[in-house]
Amino acid sequence: MNKSILIVDDEDNIRNLLAVYLRKEGFEIYEADNGVEALNLIKNNRIDFIVLDIMMPIMDGFETLKILRKDSDIPVMMLSARAEDEDKLFALGFGADNYETKPFSPKVLVAKIKAQIKRIYGIESKEQSKDLNGVIFGSLYVNEKAHKVTVNKEELNLSPTEFSLLVYFVNNKGIVLTREQILDAIWGYDFEGDLRVVDTTVKRLREKLKESASLITTVRGFGYKFQEESQGD
Repeated sequence: MNKSILIVDDEDNIRNLLAVYLRKEGFEIYEADNGVEALNLIKNNRIDFIVLDIMMPIMDGFETLKILRKDSDIPVMMLSARAEDEDKLFALGFGADNYETKPFSPKVLVAKIKAQIKRIYGIESKEQSKDLNGVIFGSLYVNEKAHKVTVNKEELNLSPTEFSLLVYFVNNKGIVLTREQILDAIWGYDFEGDLRVVDTTVKRLREKLKESASLITTVRGFGYKFQEESQGD
């Protein structure tokens, strides 16, 4: 893999340790010890994935993520010693794609990063890359191969997780999906968070879909369903 990863952490030993393991896997590595430095690197370099610590001087991870998500959908894995559910939900609510806690096994964390990058960016064959036709549901247009979503021809800025979630709904149109199914499909079986992250991300996705939000309906007691004609929520 030749993707680039930015490691943002004020602890030199953690940055250096992750950098060693990730470089062995063929990734190009950038490093920053605070949010301000990280945002400058993102502005001036092509970054494909970010590992972002929360507790840092100058600018912490939450503020960094909040600013980043104003105009970027680069996938972000939050990394923190804080394991409280509130912190996880706060990070995911701001647009983080995953949340891992310290201490961690470098080998396991690198495996999770690789899996998430593969899940987000995928590996397309030449035949697949030629298939650029999208699907239309009223004013909503979704093109999975081109990674493009529009509502009334206005392109939406979805995070990788939000985009993957929407594609998952579209590909399972008319099927009631439980929160457990969605969690496993989008975040992976090894995700340590709880089911509330599904509701948080669905809410954020609906807000961005605007008038097309009603395509994603809540099936009370079960989960969610994507359907062309809304039957209420």
